Amino acid sequence: MSYFLPENAPVLTAARGLALAHPGMIEVNGAPLYLRARDPHPDRTVALVSGGGSGHEPLHTGLLGRGGLDAVCPGEIFASPHNRQIYEASAAAARSGGVLHIVKNYTGDVINFQIAAERLRHDGVPVATVLVEDDLATDSADSATGRRGTAATVVVEKLLGAAADRGASLEELAELGRRVVARSRSIAVAARAQTSPTTVSPAFTLDEGTLDYGVGIHGERGIRTIARPAVGDLVRRMTDDLLDALPEGPGEVLALVNGLGATTELELNAIGVLLRDELTGRGLTPVFVVPGTFTAALDMAGFSLTLTRLEDGWADLWTAPTRTPLVLPRPLNGGETAGEATVGVPAEAARTAPAEGAAGDRALLDRYAATVTQVRDNLTKLDQLVGDGDFGDNLTGGVRRAVKLADERGLDGTTALAEAFLDDVGGTSGPLFGLLFQHLASAVPADGGAPGVGALAEAAEAGFAAIHRVGGANPGDCTLVDALAPAAESLTASAGDAGAEAPLTEAAQAAIRGALATASLRPRRGRASYVGDHALGVPDPGALAVALLFMALADIHEPATAPRLPAPGHITLP
Repeated sequence: MSYFLPENAPVLTAARGLALAHPGMIEVNGAPLYLRARDPHPDRTVALVSGGGSGHEPLHTGLLGRGGLDAVCPGEIFASPHNRQIYEASAAAARSGGVLHIVKNYTGDVINFQIAAERLRHDGVPVATVLVEDDLATDSADSATGRRGTAATVVVEKLLGAAADRGASLEELAELGRRVVARSRSIAVAARAQTSPTTVSPAFTLDEGTLDYGVGIHGERGIRTIARPAVGDLVRRMTDDLLDALPEGPGEVLALVNGLGATTELELNAIGVLLRDELTGRGLTPVFVVPGTFTAALDMAGFSLTLTRLEDGWADLWTAPTRTPLVLPRPLNGGETAGEATVGVPAEAARTAPAEGAAGDRALLDRYAATVTQVRDNLTKLDQLVGDGDFGDNLTGGVRRAVKLADERGLDGTTALAEAFLDDVGGTSGPLFGLLFQHLASAVPADGGAPGVGALAEAAEAGFAAIHRVGGANPGDCTLVDALAPAAESLTASAGDAGAEAPLTEAAQAAIRGALATASLRPRRGRASYVGDHALGVPDPGALAVALLFMALADIHEPATAPRLPAPGHITLP
């Protein structure tokens, strides 16, 4: 159970512990957080960089070192790293031939790695990306997001790590990675959800004697709930589904039996034998059957199966020696290097003192901070119903970071929000809200008065355009833009109406209606798109957060009409 995480900086503390346990192998940079291999192979010309939300260990960090990755960027629990982590890790690890990013197909990961890659290219660093999308449970024409990236990431990172140590070029590694992804599929099941570190209770509940079939590694609900069969029948069903989805090819396969955190070695080893028998009974040759916990979902009681059709030479890459915390292949070849681990935890960068007489819309930031703190638990519970449950903490943490920036540097409210969310908040929501705040900041008068309706309308429209450009979301996709778009339309209409009585209150009402209407939508973007009909009846937490922002604007600047709006706790009730 996830009961024993430190209250302060749990991910950084765990990263330091990993370096301490493997002296001489890993260094930790604390601000922004990333881990870097201290002794990469001398023949390597391209750096391999990966990362993602914490809680999946030993994924990513376990393959840091020779024969694996050059740098890893851990996000907060189940939240993607922010783009500055990825950019600085990649810059620190870059080799003469460039950097290859290995990215699991989750919206936040994709957006933040994409922004980091653009920043690196601007600096003249060659960058390519391999997008891992192996989860057949999310292979649906109804989703614009594509398949999730799950346990096949381990196979991709191991094979590419071996190839990189042999001097493969950036183009060769990218092509190899795409071929491995194309020839890999995974499926996962769970008998019990992971324990939420926030609520210390299961993220969702299952009736006795049932399983969720097709769960995600962030605790997303499966595509269906089934009666729990005998394990042999379950493995047979999963094998059938995998082979139906796996592209045709040679009969040699690598089979990964992956525990999701609370599944024992006894169970995983037994499942490995059952899987081997199912494969050989179908005329396939399982060259490797590899049981273990490689891609956890905190302490979820479940497992996943991954099959990769092997091409010529891939078996040699799998068995190539590594010097990484995760022992692949077994046994580990090569000796240990003595010496202390160097853990770099630089102090927070010096801050500029608050400017004399600094003005701005600080009242909006304070009101929004109080509101999101009040409804954090509601947003967490809503997010657990449709995704991984990190949204409430991610939003609240970002707003608190903005308050600190405003206090230390004299920034106005929306500027502080923009900087905090763009630079220091990961997950899907971090950069998207950062873009919105960045555009809204342009509408704030220097004297801290009420923003002009026309300027605010233009800023909201520009924020929507930026979010669409980066994340691809449209109204109707069940995302934050379902609240932002109607609010922007309302402001635009009010800007053209000289007699508009309460334009901010009307915009907030439009945002609330749009946010609550997402409960009737089937999500097409973000993690909620993976849970199908389980999302119906649940309003999108990001859309609600946008509505809360416009409510805060109305509270501050239209106190006479804002009382028409419902209470924040009411509209966010799970």
